[in-house]
Amino acid sequence: MAGRSTRSINGSNGSRTAPARAAALADLLHYECSTLLELFRKKENFTEDVTDRRLVSVPPPSSQLDTRDKLWRIHSALLQCKKLLETAVAKEEEELGGGKKGEYENQRKLVKERLPLLILSTGELLKAAEGTTSLTPSVEGLEVNVPTGLLDLKLWVYRVYKEVNYWSKTAANTLKDLPSVIVKEGARTTRARNRRSTRR
Repeated sequence: MAGRSTRSINGSNGSRTAPARAAALADLLHYECSTLLELFRKKENFTEDVTDRRLVSVPPPSSQLDTRDKLWRIHSALLQCKKLLETAVAKEEEELGGGKKGEYENQRKLVKERLPLLILSTGELLKAAEGTTSLTPSVEGLEVNVPTGLLDLKLWVYRVYKEVNYWSKTAANTLKDLPSVIVKEGARTTRARNRRSTRR
């Protein structure tokens, strides 16, 4: 798995752009979260058609969104996913007990550790696109409502995993369309700064 991860993120010649590397990381997280969902379904005897309910709240997708808005949207969603996932893992261990660590627990740990890396990547791309950190999304003050009943808790944890799975796939698809756009916008920003410097 380690060999797969290295190849997936870095590529064969290490020449990928930052957006392409972030997209590869998102693809890897999506793969790992899909595995986690499968393990959870087997553990809890859930079917794939468990009722969905959105837990992450961001503006709807639109063809009118520019690069910064697209990056802001996925970065905000991933930040919310991180808070939800951390809460879900803590609550699951508290209510269901740590117990023996097996394949499911190891996969859950892997996803929990991978998600912040993708958030870091999308955050850096967002800063590069907008040239400022003032509009960086935050989850400060975000309330996470956790069900109290055992079955409801398990269903909620499952929905959290599905959110991470959905947004990692969305991030991968979005990032794959961005490389040339970010480069062009970055070049325009640099030229504008150079012109201002020359006038001075």
